[in-house]
Amino acid sequence: MAKVTDVVGLYLDPPARAIVLSVDEKTQIQALDRTQPMLPLRPGQVERHTHDYKRHGTTSLFTALEVGPGVVTTDTRERDTGADFLAFMRLVAREYPRGEVHVILDNVSTHKTPDVQKWLAGHKRFTLHFTPTSASWMNQVETWFGILTRQAIRRGSFGSVRALVAAIERFTREWNAGASPFTWVKTADQILAKAVRKTQADPGAGH
Repeated sequence: MAKVTDVVGLYLDPPARAIVLSVDEKTQIQALDRTQPMLPLRPGQVERHTHDYKRHGTTSLFTALEVGPGVVTTDTRERDTGADFLAFMRLVAREYPRGEVHVILDNVSTHKTPDVQKWLAGHKRFTLHFTPTSASWMNQVETWFGILTRQAIRRGSFGSVRALVAAIERFTREWNAGASPFTWVKTADQILAKAVRKTQADPGAGH
């Protein structure tokens, strides 16, 4: 309950002059070289993909969505370890060199390593806010990942990881050039009421 209230409060009533970032990593994005990226459409058909492709490796995408303006800071890395997350946080600190920064993220262990804790101790202006377990949908950057996947990754054909990374970087530049914020509409009470209804409907939920 406290985590829901905390995260929703950052969306609906953020601290004055503070920067609120929604942070996560999209791991193991595959560079797929499709022989025919998009199959032709006929009237009434949905988009279809060929299943004939070659795999050319993967990349992990670290992203910080600034909740206010909707702009993103991204970094692609070979892995998604605690050290990679810490490297990304250092990049974020350079992008936002001043002011109070609140970071919304999930509870995976790479976000809580001793090195991350040590870094936070030396960067008091950064505060981490964790989403509830199994509630990654509360992290707004997940919406951006969905848009990226639909518009830049799923439709593409990539002969190498480098080509995939270039496509992600190109999409990011275009996004930031016309960025606008996502609108959060649910209050903490509405989310908690829905959770209560779900638990009552499924007595096994949460066990």
